[in-house]
Amino acid sequence: MDRSDLAADVVRRMAHVTAALRHRQGSAFAELGLTPAAARALRELDPDHPLPARDLAGQLGCDRSNVTVLVDKLEQAGLVERRTEPTDRRQKTLLVTEEGRVVRARVIEVMSDSRLLSGLTDVELAALRDLVWKVSDGGCPEACGPE
Repeated sequence: MDRSDLAADVVRRMAHVTAALRHRQGSAFAELGLTPAAARALRELDPDHPLPARDLAGQLGCDRSNVTVLVDKLEQAGLVERRTEPTDRRQKTLLVTEEGRVVRARVIEVMSDSRLLSGLTDVELAALRDLVWKVSDGGCPEACGPE
């Protein structure tokens, strides 16, 4: 097998791993009544520090209108509350509810589930971590943020 074929095989296998992770996470999020996007939004919110919706959009790297839809779903599920900022009544801050804290903790568990990698030794796992970091260009495969 030449280098090109080997690289193509690695990419196919990485796509398979990604699909397996997404499937497992998607199923677990669905059990929580969340879409993957809503779960990620909830994870990004710090329960101890309310966050303006526009800041959540920045953290998620998406448009504010998309965040509005996500926050609507989280609010309808009782996981997040919108609060009017006392110093600027036009600004809404997002507060994670008590139920949201519980669900957020479960979301973090799901996102950290490493059962897929349980067959690897510690040495293999460390090597995989280093190789994934290397091919992801230090975790940033595309231009990140303002140039």
